[in-house]
Amino acid sequence: MAKIEMVINEAYRNLENFITALPEEFPKSGETIYSGRNTIKVFNVDGKQLNVKFFKKPLFINQIAYATFRKSKAKRSYLYAFKLKERGFHTPDPVAFMELKICNLLKHSLYISIHEEFDGIMRELQRGPLEGREDLLRQFAIYTAQLHDKMVLHLDYSSGNILYKKNEDRYTFYLVDLNRMTFDKPIDINTACFNFRRLWGSDEMISFIVKEYAKARNLDEEICLRKTFEYRKKFWDTYTKQHPGVLPYMD
Repeated sequence: MAKIEMVINEAYRNLENFITALPEEFPKSGETIYSGRNTIKVFNVDGKQLNVKFFKKPLFINQIAYATFRKSKAKRSYLYAFKLKERGFHTPDPVAFMELKICNLLKHSLYISIHEEFDGIMRELQRGPLEGREDLLRQFAIYTAQLHDKMVLHLDYSSGNILYKKNEDRYTFYLVDLNRMTFDKPIDINTACFNFRRLWGSDEMISFIVKEYAKARNLDEEICLRKTFEYRKKFWDTYTKQHPGVLPYMD
């Protein structure tokens, strides 16, 4: 028997009719902006742009786990968005999440947030020089240090999940893809350096980021650099084997 469970942010209760109809409307309407492991569409509803992420059907063992003791990816995304905001960090406003279950097994989940336009994404560092980007990288390093000081750890801290808006010489960073995060656990130098491993950019760029980060957290710069590049090499050696032709930096 099919069952739908959902939670709506009270600030967006006026969108309840649209959200309730999403399981039926998602396949046939909306603008697709990403189609891969999961699907992301944008919908225009009552003058608001909504970003809807439709998580793919999980493996059977995970259907049981999500239905019993583990929160679905959509639910975690929703809850973690509030946690981020409570700590003073930015992410698109959480609107709702929805879980679709059959015989009490999770089949699909959806996360709905406000769709925002950004000035840039950190993945753009895959190309181009360091020169002229020093302010962006310095502010990003300090932002990351602030996250870690407040014990916020994005476990998929990859450049595609870090976006920014620019106002004159000031950058404001936003995190997305929030379903894998931890909060309120101290972040030591090993965890911090490991967290940098997925970032795109040249060795020169990564060195610049790590040095600024070490300064901001009063950590040993040389140890940070050594550990970061050890973790980075292991990650990208594996990644490039799985994705031939894709490199963290392409001059």
